[in-house]
Amino acid sequence: MQVLSRENCVHTFSAAHPPKYEVDDGEVFWVEAEDAYRGEMKDPSVLRPHIKSTNWSTGPILVKNAKAGDVLCVEFLKFEFADQGAMPTNIGMGLLGDLIDAPTTRIVPVRGDYAIFSDDIHLPLTPMCGVCAVAPPGDEEYTCVWPGDFGGNMDTTKIAPGARLYLPVFHDGAKLFIGDFHACMGDGEVSGTGIEIAGRALVKVSVRKDIALKRPVVETDEAIYFLASEKTLDEAVRVSVLDAIHYMMDRLDLSFQDAYRLFSIACDTQISQVVDPLKTARARVPRFHEKVGKL
Repeated sequence: MQVLSRENCVHTFSAAHPPKYEVDDGEVFWVEAEDAYRGEMKDPSVLRPHIKSTNWSTGPILVKNAKAGDVLCVEFLKFEFADQGAMPTNIGMGLLGDLIDAPTTRIVPVRGDYAIFSDDIHLPLTPMCGVCAVAPPGDEEYTCVWPGDFGGNMDTTKIAPGARLYLPVFHDGAKLFIGDFHACMGDGEVSGTGIEIAGRALVKVSVRKDIALKRPVVETDEAIYFLASEKTLDEAVRVSVLDAIHYMMDRLDLSFQDAYRLFSIACDTQISQVVDPLKTARARVPRFHEKVGKL
């Protein structure tokens, strides 16, 4: 089984990056990832202003058989983490950064299945992947803090063990990027950080040629989630809900009005993150009918 080393990582998403690894359609492999700060934040003396680039991501990974117009399924099977992660704050960082008067850093040890936030606060791990992207359309280039229709820094807690992330492919080979692992993170990531930690993920990639997507979709055993990243949270909610409603119209042969009604009583709008250059929302469609909840 391949192990893709964290040594080959970038801090921008671009189709111009030459591939560092190749995997087969259907292959299972380990991918290592640096923490968001590339290992620089080892103790509380290292502060967020000391860090120049964040969210370094392993890749690009060329996926054989993936063509522009296909959909890439990235299934996350398992996570393994280092023995500590970092959580900095900074002036202006996160939703309430205007209330921070000086930067500080907290190092959070990981022991077994728990994050040791303090002597009396031990949190069960909630492993997830913050960054998973394909190369953006055309010659566009974004730093790895950006989310978008290509995936990226979506910081979505549902991208966790057992989840399948579907991404539209814009270039042959897809050019996959993976990084920004979190040992724990809540929806919204309101302080601008989860427990940022190095580690590795066991993943499986598959190319789907039977479906078409405009934006990322996450599938779990209990629901399907339509993700959208936009300038405002209102816009992100609107786009994600509209994608979900069109999905239900197609699967259940409903009019727009009835799918609109059904979403309002059976589905949910949820926040992924509110701290990146674009805000990410998701629309949750649970498996309330045998024809919905999967791609």
